Amino acid sequence: MYSDRSEPCGSPSLRLSNQFTRTKQESAPNFREASVANGFSYKRPFQAPRLAIPARFGSVTLMARQTSGRAERGLKVRVTTARRRKSSSTRWLERQLNDPYVRLAKAEGYRGRAAYKLIEIDDKHQFLNPGARVLDLGSAPGGWCQVAARRVNTLGEQRGKAAGRVIGIDIKEVDPIPGAEVHVLDFLSDGADDRIRDWLGGKADVVMSDMAANSTGHRQTDHVRIMALCEAAADLAFDVLDEGGTFVAKVLAGGPDSSLQVVLKRRFGKVVNMKPPASRADSREKYVVATGFRAERGPKE
Repeated sequence: MYSDRSEPCGSPSLRLSNQFTRTKQESAPNFREASVANGFSYKRPFQAPRLAIPARFGSVTLMARQTSGRAERGLKVRVTTARRRKSSSTRWLERQLNDPYVRLAKAEGYRGRAAYKLIEIDDKHQFLNPGARVLDLGSAPGGWCQVAARRVNTLGEQRGKAAGRVIGIDIKEVDPIPGAEVHVLDFLSDGADDRIRDWLGGKADVVMSDMAANSTGHRQTDHVRIMALCEAAADLAFDVLDEGGTFVAKVLAGGPDSSLQVVLKRRFGKVVNMKPPASRADSREKYVVATGFRAERGPKE
């Protein structure tokens, strides 16, 4: 069953909880066969079997082990060997293989776990409404465009409701996304705002950005770079947003961002910071959500 926003019923966290409950209920007691997604079977107690991992992960030997957490009583994949691979890459691989949001994204057809960050932000702030015109900056790989297209009803799946428009732009090619238009464009280039308004067919109701500069490993430098991106995205939003519009962007906690906050509070009716549940606990990322855009009025004649 689906809601009128064309999303599976319940929040991502609730669906994950239900998924874990099913896993727990379906787990077989000792000496009863149980299967996992990779196709092997075993009997408890067992010698941890080796798993076949898709070629995109390279050659790596994995072992399956039972977890002791309350939420999930299924199997957890642990990387035990990683020839010619850095330890940081091994940790990333293990985290990806065991991330419930990664599994949920694959099951529900999203291009990445980041889609659930936008779902959770919009569930709280309700800005992706049918008929809205949405601009996604730095749209690759496309998960945010997928969420926006469903919620603003670009394909007219929500009968009796207005159909919206979603434009994604990125400096690199993005595979086609049903219900969204994706263009290769550097939004910092001259004339970018005019091209965007042409593609949208007017001004935007929502400008959103999940962009992040490549990490240097230096905390202060990374903060400055991502804040510079956010400020540039905000400047573009001031040019293309319609009155009452919404701006959403990723920022990093732990550094100076007061200047951006001051500017946003002057141009928007409400500005809040949010860390959605889908954002990893060890990540410093958070999202600024600014609603009720106020366009600057020119001097009176």
